[in-house]
Amino acid sequence: MTTISRAIAVAACAMLILAGCPSAYQRSYEQKTEQLEAQQRFNQQQETLAHAQAQKYAAVVYFAVSSDAIDDDGQRQLRWFVQQMQPYPQASFNVQGFTDSTGSEANNQNLAGQRAANVAASLNSQGIAMSRIVTTGFGEAYAAETNATTQGRRNNRRVEVTVR
Repeated sequence: MTTISRAIAVAACAMLILAGCPSAYQRSYEQKTEQLEAQQRFNQQQETLAHAQAQKYAAVVYFAVSSDAIDDDGQRQLRWFVQQMQPYPQASFNVQGFTDSTGSEANNQNLAGQRAANVAASLNSQGIAMSRIVTTGFGEAYAAETNATTQGRRNNRRVEVTVR
């Protein structure tokens, strides 16, 4: 084999090797992409399962007439709820305040909002970031029970904490 023939053979081999490299790189890229997509699907499934688990928990805090102060039972309920939420650091929460029909509608709207804000502040003081909490005051709308009875009015003076 002559020097020129050898040079041509070496050049041809080099061209074949270089021609094969992009496809090897492409296969490696596609495999890595598939692995990352599979990991992302797995993570999404885990988040969905965790969210479903967290949604099993809720807290209800009851209030005295015309009061926005959280009593000992309410504090105990919120501590329990925060403890249940420890495994779910990504969960976010709705904190919704309600009142009975005692008082004016405007005052009840303000009172419901203040109750929700106080519950949110309590959750925050126990380690739940305010960025994870959405508060809403509904006033006397959406009564849980009738306002015609003492027990019904008591059950309407509440804040509900649920996982969003």
